[in-house]
Amino acid sequence: MNERQKKLLNLIINEHIQTAEPVGSTFLVEKTGLKVSSATVRNEMADLEKQGLIYQPHTSAGRVPTEKGYQFYVDNFVGKKEIKASWRNSFNQVLKVKLDQDQILKSLAKNVVELAEETVIVAFDKNNIYYTGLAKLFKKPEFSEQNLICNMSQVIDHLDDVVSKIFDQINKVEILIGSKNPFGDDCSSVIGRYFLKDKKSGLFIILGPKRMDYNRNLALVEYIRNSLASV
Repeated sequence: MNERQKKLLNLIINEHIQTAEPVGSTFLVEKTGLKVSSATVRNEMADLEKQGLIYQPHTSAGRVPTEKGYQFYVDNFVGKKEIKASWRNSFNQVLKVKLDQDQILKSLAKNVVELAEETVIVAFDKNNIYYTGLAKLFKKPEFSEQNLICNMSQVIDHLDDVVSKIFDQINKVEILIGSKNPFGDDCSSVIGRYFLKDKKSGLFIILGPKRMDYNRNLALVEYIRNSLASV
């Protein structure tokens, strides 16, 4: 893949994450300042499609990322970023309150749901699981299809089984996309192992569509994971 194709893929995925719409060559030329013609962009997009990184959902539409495309994006473009200062303040307010560890984790999870509009799962241990914000997931455009809702509902119904399988396998922060995501092929998750002051550990998970904001969600999980070390 050449550098222009990398830049185009990055632009396509960032735009699609924001809009949930296919991204066309006209947008890429007009809005991104690329000093090339629409024809050149279309040719590069065709190459990206041949590589299995993007696809055209229907004739005359723009392109959307494939699972392989998202994986390339995460491997090459997603890195450590700061979360918003207002979000840090919100989390720090929770951490200052005199609550027990489980209540702090639940409060942090609720904050993430409200701020980032994602679903959050907290695994205190293999058999003690809390989740919140499922409605946020089902409101995403991807879940307008009934079969996706049914698939995800079945995953939630068997959440204990899913968490017990991965609980001892996650030791840091991992991004698991589509077919690699234990919570369903139609989603992605950012999963972080947290350690409390008394050495207890668990998992803090953000679950969303494959179109999730990976940079933001990675930063959120990293920040909360680091903050919990003093709880």
